Amino acid sequence: MTQKRLQFGREGESAAIAFLKKKGYRILEKNFRSKLGEIDVIAEQAGVIVFIEVKARSDHEFGHPFDALTPTKQKKIIQTAQSFLVQKRIPDKPMRFDVVALTLDPPDTWKIELLENAFQM
Repeated sequence: MTQKRLQFGREGESAAIAFLKKKGYRILEKNFRSKLGEIDVIAEQAGVIVFIEVKARSDHEFGHPFDALTPTKQKKIIQTAQSFLVQKRIPDKPMRFDVVALTLDPPDTWKIELLENAFQM
């Protein structure tokens, strides 16, 4: 991955986190990694643990950012979420999977969309 793409992704993730905080999410962890995969943001909202995938695009040339969340990617996120819960010793607590889609809207502003409960375990 090029340095420019990495920077773009970091900027998108920062914008997503600021957006989520305004919506009442309490950020627990960013970029959680396990041998199974990575989760961009883990937060808590109203007593629910929320695993959040952030998808940023500069435009819609390759489709909407939500389109990048394939069943394979969903499965990997679910497995990684389960790993997080075990590692952090979080007992039965309600949880869900959200997706934040960001599209760069010239001149350098983000269009941000939130899809709550985007998929199930």
